[in-house]
Amino acid sequence: MQWEIVIGLETHAQLNTLSKIFSGAATAYGAAPNSQACAVDIALPGVLPVFNRVAAEKAVKFGLAIGARINRRSVFERKNYFYPDLPKGYQITQLELPIVAEGGTLQIQVADREKTIRITRAHLEEDAGKSLHEDFHGMTGIDLNRAGTPLIEIVTEPDLRSSAEAVAYARKLHSLVRWIGICDGNMQEGSFRCDANVSVRPMGTETLGTRCEIKNLNSFKFMEKAIDYEVRRQIEILEDGGRIVQETRLYDPDRDETRSMRSKEEANDYRYFPDPDLLPLVIDETFLDQARATLPELPQAMRERFMRDYGLPAYDADILTTSRELAAYFENTANALGGALSPTSLPQAGESDEVAAQIKNSAKLCANWIMGDLSAQLNKAGLEITNSPISASQLAGLLKRVKDGTISGKIAKEVFAAMWNGEGEGDADAIIEAKGLMQVSDSGAIEKIVDEIIAANPAQVAEYRSGKEKVFGFFVGLAMKASKGKANPAQLNEILKKKLAS
Repeated sequence: MQWEIVIGLETHAQLNTLSKIFSGAATAYGAAPNSQACAVDIALPGVLPVFNRVAAEKAVKFGLAIGARINRRSVFERKNYFYPDLPKGYQITQLELPIVAEGGTLQIQVADREKTIRITRAHLEEDAGKSLHEDFHGMTGIDLNRAGTPLIEIVTEPDLRSSAEAVAYARKLHSLVRWIGICDGNMQEGSFRCDANVSVRPMGTETLGTRCEIKNLNSFKFMEKAIDYEVRRQIEILEDGGRIVQETRLYDPDRDETRSMRSKEEANDYRYFPDPDLLPLVIDETFLDQARATLPELPQAMRERFMRDYGLPAYDADILTTSRELAAYFENTANALGGALSPTSLPQAGESDEVAAQIKNSAKLCANWIMGDLSAQLNKAGLEITNSPISASQLAGLLKRVKDGTISGKIAKEVFAAMWNGEGEGDADAIIEAKGLMQVSDSGAIEKIVDEIIAANPAQVAEYRSGKEKVFGFFVGLAMKASKGKANPAQLNEILKKKLAS
């Protein structure tokens, strides 16, 4: 039987406020256990929650960014359950009336196709504390520093059909919450974590299968592996004549498997009811306008602009808009090298095609170096683009010398390595001059090298003239070696072909 995979994701993004959602306690990561848990967080008798306005601002920004409807009136409710890291015995959250309602979407790209993922809702809630099992020899420690930290829980429709789509969505969402400045996205610290609801059904049927929820996936790699394992597990059970039990499962990366954690609760198990200590959250038009004014240019809009104004392919534009910092680095480099396509960059109608082609070529050259050599070095060194030893203006300086023929692409890599290591204070021209790397474009000098190589290799010349054109690469290699890589490649190829044909 052919099976269809159905996945919905619930994502908890920690809002990067300075204080907690219902108290003034700090939210900074890494403090000593229980040093950032105040009377409200540990639920001492008589304390009352006070809502943090900034949490609402950040939630509204997210709703606007995905094109969702913002509920002008939302309500906080108590979700009742007992667990040692939940001092009150309930979690304050939103169920019936969340701050961000339906209508939101996120575009993902998988392979060569785009897909729209519908976002059902996003609601505000407080985080629980953390149970520590490792260092207590048969006991569990409780750290309540995280209790009361503001979260926004983002829930999709069951629109995802593979682990690849789930990872693409999670990456896009991760990029978006960082882009608009509402979450630092640090998955190792738990600032961004996902739960995957996974089910399978016979291909062509509309009825959803019984789902299992995989909790607390805090890495894209583990998400893909966990979903793939869970899909295989469910299909094997169904094909053996069994049935799927709705439950919550955990992923064990050491064994690469999911295992049962508890039976899956329904909403009525939590006995939700409106929190009597908190008034409804009311948002007016002024509040919405203020939130809208703080939104930066969004990734999708910037992606489309990069394709339009710089002539970039869709793939390049998608990669370069994965973070605001990377997009800014590209734009600064491209503008320093060749500018963008716009009426001001096309001085006269007769020159527009030529200028447009030059701008596109410059932008593509920048994109190739940023996505290639620069990204490889950053990954190797474990650095973010903001910490790159080579600035955008310095990279543009190097690419100017490639573009004007001063150095070849091969020599540019040598100059790039020197710039990365801090030589010449990162100035490409200084390094080129100090190392004597300027490209040889003197036709006479190149002809002399070619003549000597042809004279020294008569057998290969005869092979080439008999129709074995692959031998041409042999001559190019010898010529580049003789010129120490400095010969202008275009000139060298032209002169070689002319000499070998004569």
